This record gives sequence, C-alpha cells and structure tokens, in this order.
Amino acid sequence: MARTALTREEVLETAAALVKRHGPDALTMRRLAAELGTAVTSIYWHVGNRESLLDALVERTVADLATIAPRGRTPAARIVSVAHALRRELRDRPHLVAMVHERGLTERMFLPAQRALAQEVHAAGLRGARAAEVVRAVQFLVVGHVLVERNRERAPVQSPAEETLWDAESTPDPALARALARPVDGDRLFTASVRALVDGLLGPSSRETRPEAPRAASRATSRDASSAASGDASRESRDASSS
Repeated sequence: MARTALTREEVLETAAALVKRHGPDALTMRRLAAELGTAVTSIYWHVGNRESLLDALVERTVADLATIAPRGRTPAARIVSVAHALRRELRDRPHLVAMVHERGLTERMFLPAQRALAQEVHAAGLRGARAAEVVRAVQFLVVGHVLVERNRERAPVQSPAEETLWDAESTPDPALARALARPVDGDRLFTASVRALVDGLLGPSSRETRPEAPRAASRATSRDASSAASGDASRESRDASSS
C-alpha cells in the first residue's frame, strides 16, 4: 500500500519525538527518513538541511510554550496554575528546551508565561517593581525546581543513600528524619513551594491595601452619623427653648 503524502508538520512531529527520546545528536536526516518510511530527499524538500530542521524545531518549541493559559477562580490560583503548566512543558521536552537556550531564544520562550503571570499579578492588585518581582520569582522557582529534578534523575546512584543518612534515633525530631529518608514526591513538593511563594508575595499586599477602602468608608459613615446626631440634638434644644 502506497504511503500517504508526507507533510512538513509530520516531519517536525517525528523529529521532535526523536529529540525528546534521544537528544539532538540522535537526529540525523537518514534516521528521520527511516522513522517516516520515506527517502532522505523528501525530508530535505519539506524542511531543508539539518540546521534548518533544528531551527524549525526551536521555533515550534517556542510556539508550544506560548499556549500556556491560566486556570482558577482567584489570581493566586491562576498564578499557581501557570507555574504548574510551565513546569510540565519544561519537563516534557528538556532536549528541545536546551536547543532553544543554545540559540539564544530562552527569554523569548518564557515571554508568554511571563505575560500570563503579569496579568494575574495585576489582577491581584500589584503594579510596577513589586509585580515584576512576583513574575520573576515564580519563573525562577519553576526553572530551578525543574533543574534540580533533572539533576536528581540523571545523578549516579548515591552512596550512602539519602534514606540511610537520616537516622530517626539520633535526631530530636524523628518524624522529620523519617520524612526526609523517604523518596521525594516532586509534584507535592512543587505545589507546596509555589503556593508558599505566591501566598507570601501576594498575601501581605492584599491585607494592606484591600481592606483600607472599607475602613475609610466605615469611618466616614461614623462621622456622618455623629454629625447627624449632633444636628438633631441642636434642633431639639432650640425647639425646647422657643417653647
């Protein structure tokens, strides 16, 4: 049965899958043609030479990270959702992200996530340098967490292992020792970290500024009530004197 016509998107999809599994060094035109069941000349016709193919994969990766969209009912929840989505994207394609970095496009790749974060930081009431601080803090936490996860996954077997270094009997906090001796739950740790960061950066500003307007209104209402009461008392006094 004859093969259906090859498309540029099919070539890029297969090339991206090869890089994800084996890294960019494994991506050769001959191997890609074998994966697609076509001739090498057909690959060249659709994407050009290998460097052009790598450039196209980088642009595709940048475009994929632009699809991150916030989810949640509050600005804080939506910021956390952007952090989770960014972590998933970075972990899903480490080799492709490395290629983006090597071509000097890292900042452009992160720009859509930064814009999504900035929108939610504004919704939380922050502006200017404080808003920028939140955006960068969340981005740096995500990237740092992903790098640590990748390093732990690729590290050689540790000896002594972490579970043997913490002895519950020789510490004043046995529960802490037992917890640190267990394998790391990366998802849970990431959630706890990003929530703590977001709550710490957004919480104080919300508590300082948002209740201020109701308190001012309450004071104004009290003053109005006092003035009205004073006016009523004066009128009653005048009425009593005239009678």
